[in-house]
Amino acid sequence: MISKNQMKLIRSLELKKNRKSEQLFVAEGPKVVGDLLQAGFLPHSVFATTAWPGSQQITEEELRRISFLQHPQEVLAVFHMPAATESLPLPTSLALALDGVQDPGNVGTIIRIADWFGIDTVYCSADTADVYNPKVVQATMGSIAHVHIVYCDLLELLQQVSCPVYGTLLDGKNIYEQELSQQGIIVMGNEGNGISAAVREHITHRLLIPNYHAGDHRAESLNVAIATAITCAEFRRRR
Repeated sequence: MISKNQMKLIRSLELKKNRKSEQLFVAEGPKVVGDLLQAGFLPHSVFATTAWPGSQQITEEELRRISFLQHPQEVLAVFHMPAATESLPLPTSLALALDGVQDPGNVGTIIRIADWFGIDTVYCSADTADVYNPKVVQATMGSIAHVHIVYCDLLELLQQVSCPVYGTLLDGKNIYEQELSQQGIIVMGNEGNGISAAVREHITHRLLIPNYHAGDHRAESLNVAIATAITCAEFRRRR
């Protein structure tokens, strides 16, 4: 049986301020929890409706009461956040940077995309959705365990690097006709406003994903996660 205090702690971690003060976050489902454990994330507590190593057994009803999912998946774990790095790590290969991407589903999906295309580091501006938001964690489908997430001042980062800085912009050049390096930073912008003006000044290579629709009535833009997938795929195709 799960205690009231345990339940209260778990539910409180839906809020960023509580995650930050407790330095804890929630992960759910065998895939996500299993990947985090395998990657060496330190569990604070594990609750499961079936046999699960080191878990506290709970009923399905109790799991529904603590879960953030519409359809709970067998196991829920509370993990300690990894210690933040003191210095800002600079990219040594291809990296992503998220400039104010605020939708948790988009952030989680982009982390999953980075994992798929072998991009080990994702830099995030302070106003990007918190990677430890339960919705972000779930959307990564375990990739949060494989990708290094760094929250930082993007301007400070871009001022320090000497590698190419790519950005997808409406006034960019066709991505399929440009030279693309396997070392650099790909900046993806906010869902509504795109890349901020200050960050845009540091873009050295402006890229455009062309629209192939010939009619007047067409989509104005791509979802940022879809645009990230297309961009990463083209970079890796050149490798």
